[in-house]
Amino acid sequence: MAIAPPPLAATPEPEALAARYQRVRSASLALAEPLAPEDQVVQTIPEVSPTKWHLAHVTWFFERFCLLEHAAGYEPVDERYHYLFNSYYYTVGEMYRRPRRGLLSRPTVAEIRDYRARVDDAMLALIASRAGEPVFAFLVELGLHHEQQHQELLLTDIKHVFFSNPLGPVYAELPTRPSADPGPLTFVDRPGGLFDIGALGNGFCFDNETPRHQTLVREHALAARLVTNGEYRDFIAQGGYTDPALWLSDGWAVIREEGWNRPLCWSEDLEQEFTLGGWRAIDPHAPVCHISYYEADAFARWAGARLPTEAEWELAAAEQPVTGNLLDSGLLHPASREDHAADAAVRQLYGDVWEWTGSPYAPYPGFKPLAGSLGEYNGKFMCNQMVVRGGSCATWADHIRATYRSFFYPRDRWQFLGFRLAKDI
Repeated sequence: MAIAPPPLAATPEPEALAARYQRVRSASLALAEPLAPEDQVVQTIPEVSPTKWHLAHVTWFFERFCLLEHAAGYEPVDERYHYLFNSYYYTVGEMYRRPRRGLLSRPTVAEIRDYRARVDDAMLALIASRAGEPVFAFLVELGLHHEQQHQELLLTDIKHVFFSNPLGPVYAELPTRPSADPGPLTFVDRPGGLFDIGALGNGFCFDNETPRHQTLVREHALAARLVTNGEYRDFIAQGGYTDPALWLSDGWAVIREEGWNRPLCWSEDLEQEFTLGGWRAIDPHAPVCHISYYEADAFARWAGARLPTEAEWELAAAEQPVTGNLLDSGLLHPASREDHAADAAVRQLYGDVWEWTGSPYAPYPGFKPLAGSLGEYNGKFMCNQMVVRGGSCATWADHIRATYRSFFYPRDRWQFLGFRLAKDI
């Protein structure tokens, strides 16, 4: 039985694939445009990569996996880049260590932009001649979704860089929306039984979304919305960070070791938070973000609830279209919204924040990674991480879907990470 993910629902015409290629590639440069060259070389923590490294790495991906393998006679722009800008593909060679990327003053930002332009010229010529081939078209589409992932990382990483700067630099003047009270937190009862989850096979997906399979889900209730800043501030005020009974052992060790007593990017007085638009007053009705799994789990226990499983989350999300505060909205920060709808529906499933689930990141039954080096993309990370779902305010709408699985270590919180609650029935 073949379990490889579907290449595409239909192989696009060369012109359509070329247009999408140019659109996605241009978006990376547009997101970097507000930054000075000095901004693009800083690495504040090992998890954060400099902007210019992101711009180079996604270009290396196309050069290494498309041009070198499918364009006869293609010569690399610079052989040394295959060491500098490889991320974790050991099957194609060694790489420069991730925690040291901020030490790379060369190549310059200008040289990386030139690298991108030269690779783009070669890629567009290759797409014109090979786009009708399903395997090649899938490879290009994989590279474009990979670049969209790094566009989100570009934003979250520069946010951490600017947050770490005592000057509090502003990435962009962001639009503001008035605070909107979403009303009290309510729960929506959901049925139990045997359900199918995983990629449907009717469009692009990553291999970790496959195969579609049955899973047993118990009757449960999902919170109708995400947990807010105000609710999380109550958790802090009532001693949430000082009660070891609420915390997993590793989580308690981390918060004591790191001195955590509030979300990342919050001021000490719990009144301000750092955004891509600089320091702003905390909106008590907006979804809380920059929360680790440990913090989300402790809050859930304090609230007499738990985190949803990824199956519970996916089944609810599959019933709704992909709409929400995603990157397309331009807000670049989780936003409050008034929502007192009478219908019993789970809302706010896409955008704002990636939602921690209570599910470890593990392979689905029968999972097989992509063949060759691209099998390193997801499969080898299926250990010691937790699944997050739904995308964030830095995720493109055409990149996310109900079956999309992302993953982070339990202590990670530099991403737009938040959560909703669930309960057993």
